[in-house]
Amino acid sequence: MDLTAKAWAETGLSAAGVELGPVDLRLGYNSGVAFSVGAEAPAWLVIAVTAAITAAVAVIAWRAARHGGRAQLAALALILGGAVANFADRAADGVVTDYLHTGWWPTFNLADTAIVTGALLFAVTAWRGDAAQKRSARADAAGSSPPTDASSPSGPRDV
Repeated sequence: MDLTAKAWAETGLSAAGVELGPVDLRLGYNSGVAFSVGAEAPAWLVIAVTAAITAAVAVIAWRAARHGGRAQLAALALILGGAVANFADRAADGVVTDYLHTGWWPTFNLADTAIVTGALLFAVTAWRGDAAQKRSARADAAGSSPPTDASSPSGPRDV
């Protein structure tokens, strides 16, 4: 969807853009990575770094697929989808097409939105997971863990 929107922005947006209110449509290009960091670097280097980061996210998502929760997997899917879309766009000509403009934030695109949303969701799930682990550890330390067969009221079973 993002690549389609980028293609539309390149062919359908006028130089003046379109004012919609809080988020306007304005065509822009980013030769760097987030917030134009590395914009002066050679395109091949930015493409290589983008490819390496995208590959790392893919490996993390693949490893998490077996044991991650739904929210964590959704977060990784958003991050990976956005990274792949931006990489595919950048690989063509060395720049990423941006088209969403607020006036108070750098111009961005739908893939950037997916990456940021996924990163926030991933952070929340990690924080909630840590909090749940700490609660579980405190409950175990307090002796409130459920009884096992050996410690059940009827005692261990002989089979």
